Amino acid sequence: MTYCLGVLLKDGLVMAADSRTNAGVDYVSTFRKLTVFEEPGERVIALATAGNLATSQAVTSIVSERLGARQGEDSIYTSKTMFNVAQIIGRTLRQVIDEHGQHVRDSGGDPTASFIVGGQIRDRSPRLFLIYAAGNFIEATAETPFLQIGENKYGKPILDRTISYDMPVERAVTASLVSFDSTMRSNLSVGPPIDLITILTGKQRVERQVSIGENDPYFTALRQSYGDGIVSLFGTLPDPDIRNWPPGPSC
Repeated sequence: MTYCLGVLLKDGLVMAADSRTNAGVDYVSTFRKLTVFEEPGERVIALATAGNLATSQAVTSIVSERLGARQGEDSIYTSKTMFNVAQIIGRTLRQVIDEHGQHVRDSGGDPTASFIVGGQIRDRSPRLFLIYAAGNFIEATAETPFLQIGENKYGKPILDRTISYDMPVERAVTASLVSFDSTMRSNLSVGPPIDLITILTGKQRVERQVSIGENDPYFTALRQSYGDGIVSLFGTLPDPDIRNWPPGPSC
């Protein structure tokens, strides 16, 4: 399983992905699931992937091979908008699944994959999309500023309570890493290193890029502080007066 997220902010984007993949408990490997395509000053586009690894790698490879395509062809380097980039990724994903999907299903596998695509093209605002296996997609907005794929249920409550469009990039990074900690604690199929990037509005390049390992000092301190904080807060919560609750039904 995988956990990836993207956050749309007034000041830019935060995108992150874990690196663990497995084919059963006896085969666990590390594969990068966050890919960046960059023309500094002109455009920066990042892809985070979840689902079938062969499918997502095929889509990423095809997109990479088309970077030098002529104007009008499916190249994310000639696209005028991030919406068009999302369309290209969606079409490519659908093509890969159409070509190989039935063979994968015949062998007992699931060929589907999903993507988070974020970035900025010069003179335009940053945008963030979630692309489904069917090739269709939704876009993050100021009202719903984060998107997740993969094992998202453990980290979502954290983001629901903390993420806002107007928050500083640094705070969004903190919230994102706390959501990864919650996910990793509850699902062993999600694991480090965590690849994380930030993109600042108007820069058209990756501002910061880091790979956070299990023993990273900041991440270790963050996990400890957050865990201790939850325990401390729980200790202050009032208990219900169950003595005044109505009795249960008689058997």
